[in-house]
Amino acid sequence: MRVLILGAGEHASSTAHRLFRCGLTVVLTEVPAPLAVRRAVSFCSAVWEGEVVVEGVRAVHRPLAAALPAAPDCVTVVVDPDATLVEGWRPDVLVDARLLKQPGATSVAQAPLVISLGPGPCAGVDAHVVVETQRGHDLGRLIESGCALPDTGVPGTIGGHDTTRVLRAPVAGVVRGMRTIGDPVAAGETVAMVGEVPVPSQIAGVVRGLLRDGTLATPGLKLADVDPRGEPRYCHTLSDKSRTLSGSVLEAILAHGRR
Repeated sequence: MRVLILGAGEHASSTAHRLFRCGLTVVLTEVPAPLAVRRAVSFCSAVWEGEVVVEGVRAVHRPLAAALPAAPDCVTVVVDPDATLVEGWRPDVLVDARLLKQPGATSVAQAPLVISLGPGPCAGVDAHVVVETQRGHDLGRLIESGCALPDTGVPGTIGGHDTTRVLRAPVAGVVRGMRTIGDPVAAGETVAMVGEVPVPSQIAGVVRGLLRDGTLATPGLKLADVDPRGEPRYCHTLSDKSRTLSGSVLEAILAHGRR
């Protein structure tokens, strides 16, 4: 079974990780300059590094023209912002994990099974199945009619913190990290610079995610994530939320095959 995943950030990568381990052939698409904050667990890092390994699964960046057939021994990552592989490869399953939070990004006509993560798309029109991504009782629920819960704009609570754990660019400029992923930080300590403007952490913890040096940020762009639990291991392993979502995608695929 061939699965094409749009996006190669945290949740897309966790989904690819699980599906690949279950024996499916997986290709992920990305933009030329990915904006994933949790780079340590995102296969989009292969765009810069050539290849990366996340919890034992290897992802290799291949040029779009040479992406097919997909390699059987790794996850394939291609720069394909227009998702031309949807037509070029004709996957059995299309998963939109870009979290664009808007309808119309995909269509049920694009593949035998189209799955979309998060708010915006409508089941039955944009996707056959929508996966709930909002933390809480319904996290991971498969929706076959209607839409996921609306986006609240508030990050999920971790260790008692939500908005205060996320750092955003105060101005436009080039990002330069003053700490690296996994480093401990104190409240008020500078995590990154945007141009010449320092961006301090609002809380104490460890740097769970940080944009790559050289990224051009726009005002308000998410550029770092501080985990107040203070456990460096969490920065380099898949999160509970991403594992839940990947399991839901696998369930949707197996349920579709059974039907």
